[in-house]
Amino acid sequence: MDNRSYQSASSDRNQNLLAQQLSNQFPPFPLSDTQGDDWNLRDFLSVVRRRVLVIAGVVAVVMTATVYSSLKQKPVYESSFRLLVEPLNNENKLPELDSKQNSSSSNPSLDYESQIQVLKSPGLMKNIVMRLQRDYPDVNYDYLVKYLTIIRLGETKIIEVRFQSDDPVKVKAVLDQMSKAYLKYSLEQRQTSLRQGLKFVRDQLVVMQKRVDQLQKEQQVFRQKYDFVDPETQAQQIAAQANNLSQQRQTINQQLAVARNNLVGLQGEEGELATLNNAQLYQQLLSQLRELDILIAGQTTRLQDENPTIQNLKEKRESLLPLLRQEAQRFMSTKLAEATTQLQALEVQSQELARVEQQLEEKRKQLPVLTREYTELQRKLQVATESLNRFLNTRETLEIQVAQTELPWELIQAPTQPGIPASVNVIRNLLSGLLGGLVLGIGLALLLEKLDSTYHSAYALKQKIKEPLLGSIPFERHLQGSQQHTSLPKILARATPDSLPKDISESSAIALRDTTSYSTGFLEALRVLNTNIQLLSSDRPIRSIVISSAMPGDGKSTVAFHLAEIACAMEQRVLLVDANLRQPVIHELANLSNFWGLSNLITTNLPITEAIRPAPFMKQLSVLTSGPIPPDPTKLLSSEKMKRLMEDFQNTYDLVIYDAPPLLGLADASLIAPHTDGILLIVRMEKTDSSVLKRALESLKTSRMNILGIVSNDHKQNSAY
Repeated sequence: MDNRSYQSASSDRNQNLLAQQLSNQFPPFPLSDTQGDDWNLRDFLSVVRRRVLVIAGVVAVVMTATVYSSLKQKPVYESSFRLLVEPLNNENKLPELDSKQNSSSSNPSLDYESQIQVLKSPGLMKNIVMRLQRDYPDVNYDYLVKYLTIIRLGETKIIEVRFQSDDPVKVKAVLDQMSKAYLKYSLEQRQTSLRQGLKFVRDQLVVMQKRVDQLQKEQQVFRQKYDFVDPETQAQQIAAQANNLSQQRQTINQQLAVARNNLVGLQGEEGELATLNNAQLYQQLLSQLRELDILIAGQTTRLQDENPTIQNLKEKRESLLPLLRQEAQRFMSTKLAEATTQLQALEVQSQELARVEQQLEEKRKQLPVLTREYTELQRKLQVATESLNRFLNTRETLEIQVAQTELPWELIQAPTQPGIPASVNVIRNLLSGLLGGLVLGIGLALLLEKLDSTYHSAYALKQKIKEPLLGSIPFERHLQGSQQHTSLPKILARATPDSLPKDISESSAIALRDTTSYSTGFLEALRVLNTNIQLLSSDRPIRSIVISSAMPGDGKSTVAFHLAEIACAMEQRVLLVDANLRQPVIHELANLSNFWGLSNLITTNLPITEAIRPAPFMKQLSVLTSGPIPPDPTKLLSSEKMKRLMEDFQNTYDLVIYDAPPLLGLADASLIAPHTDGILLIVRMEKTDSSVLKRALESLKTSRMNILGIVSNDHKQNSAY
């Protein structure tokens, strides 16, 4: 019983006391390292132990069949012949092949595995079968392959061919035909295959050479078309051109800035004056104008404005002004034209550089595509070249092999007719049968285990059902096959006075000394169950419980009966009520008549004192049998009188135990459980169906019944587990 995984059945349960009590009675489960693994070693051994009869039966059948077949096996005759398929020395080998084999002497020139498969092939065996069928019509290809064995003897150059049959003459005839066919094959068929392979290789060499030439031509055209050398060189060239263009563009931009500033300056007054300072003719005319102005100013101080000299000087000055303006206009026009021309030239250069940069950018963008095409051409050319080289090497190898295989195979051991049958390996057959039987038996056991929907241990029950496991009743052989009651004194007869519980009365102890007993584990399990029930609530004791099960035959009545005895032995006033008004059992267990009981109390005015009777073997135990079976038990159990009776029972006795019908398909237990402190479910190991139990629990939870816990019954493992 797993003491670490109890869940509270109600909010007022004292879990600490319950866990302490359970720890004193049962050690914890021996859990494996992988609790989540459904099929660990412990579970596997448990399955083998439970299904040992199935495994033993399968092994027995297989062993019987093996022994029978070994005894009935006909004598088998076997013979063989041996072929030397390669030269013993290198005298006949060409120098080229010698150099290759010296470098890797461990690798034989002949692929023996492939050669053996060829020797067994239908094409090679066809002629052999046709010749053998003249004398042995039953011989066919499948027959030969089934009893034929072809192996290489160790690391030698010898192939051994063996054949088995129940006719020694047939063995000799088959091996003779096969030896002749293999020698002929070695001389003709292998030579033909090599020459055909050589012809194929030579034909492919022509195709591969054309392929290489075509790819080389395509590569040349590609380089010429795109001026392409290789991706790395092309990328370097583009990078250098881009750097050069960047420097040129920077220089042109600087010159453009200067030209634009110069043109703007020429178009302004200050720029015009600065430019005219560099005009020689204009400066000469300006100098003359300034000289005339000085003369006029000097003469004006002496002469009147009407003086001819002054007038003449003024006329010269006036005639000089148009010339000065014309010269300034001419010189500025020339300078503006030069600046404009320079600016236009620089802009044309800038546009040309932009065009070249655009072309270079397009080339740069196109470079990955060209690189991919060039790389693909290179790859194809490399693959084609490698294929061409392989075919050239293959041609040389095949020419060497053709030269070497001119010598046929040599028959170094001729087939003989066997005289003594080959011995039957009986020990090997028996071992094979034993192993096969074990595998089949274990497989069948695992299959049966997977199909089994019952529980096999209290631990498995606790893992699957998340309800408190209050007790684990071990298998008791004394209870099997009989429903007759053995009283509590008989149950505990083997117990000595010192080993009896202290809370059993002295009168009960005296009564225990002269009868036979049940096992100690069975008694201790019942005591633990009774203690756990009393420890479920710390506020008030459990006064009434309903004991039921999901299916019939789970042992609920037996558990209820013996639980009542144990409670009485511990000085509790106990009333055992047989509430199973369909198939009552308690009266048989208690050796009481069932002429009147619970059904009479509900339907008649029968006094309670007459219906409730003490058990003949234990006066402290009061028993209320079911009485006559009514036509409608649910009507009686749901009646108001039944509720009043249950209330009176609970007020009168320390513990009232109701043995109720199974939950499957019946509402009886659900009718009386709400008026008690809770319901206790009995689950019988290896019998109760897990799906039925789950449905029963879901039904109880849907009805909001107080489920006190679960008891595993008929546990065939040791009680501590």
